[in-house]
Amino acid sequence: MNIIHSIRKNSIGLGIFAVMTAGLIAVTHQLTEHTIEDNIVQAQLSAFNEILPVDRYDNNLAEASVMLDADPLLGSTEPVQAFIARKDGQVSAIIFETVAPGGYNGNLDLLVAVDRNGVVTGSRVISHKETPGLGDKVDLQKSKWILSFSGKSLENTSLKQWNVKKDGGEFDQFTGATITPRAVVRAVKNTLLYFNENKDALLSR
Repeated sequence: MNIIHSIRKNSIGLGIFAVMTAGLIAVTHQLTEHTIEDNIVQAQLSAFNEILPVDRYDNNLAEASVMLDADPLLGSTEPVQAFIARKDGQVSAIIFETVAPGGYNGNLDLLVAVDRNGVVTGSRVISHKETPGLGDKVDLQKSKWILSFSGKSLENTSLKQWNVKKDGGEFDQFTGATITPRAVVRAVKNTLLYFNENKDALLSR
């Protein structure tokens, strides 16, 4: 009987411990969930502010997202997210989450900000698997190359110029790595083409 009593006592103790642990986890999740979400939003806004000056908009970009239908010019077979920047109630710029297919080690994910006049205000590669020391120079932390798109448009840069220098364009390639910058140049150009083709609809959102 003492053994049975002991087993029951231990079982009850373990049950209480499990309930308390589950409760603690649930409370911790509730307390940290909003903090995590806030940190994600802040990181997102920080990235936006790197490619779109804060004086260009007065709305909350984190809450101004729209889903765009899949389009080859945006490099994805899935709907693509975009963020609508507004100034004094008027659309001032669009930040596109676009994809550069055909990198050396796969696709690259980009943010490309285009103002209402079709001019790139900034761009960043936010995810890639490119080779360290070669293709990863598309990352701002590795080189300033990605900044070369700022101020470019289809008006001041011809379609032929929207290539790396090896292909007769005006954008640098990297020593020993042409595939990756070629993919990014194409993606930024295609984002501008998408903007121009859908400008009226985008600016009326």
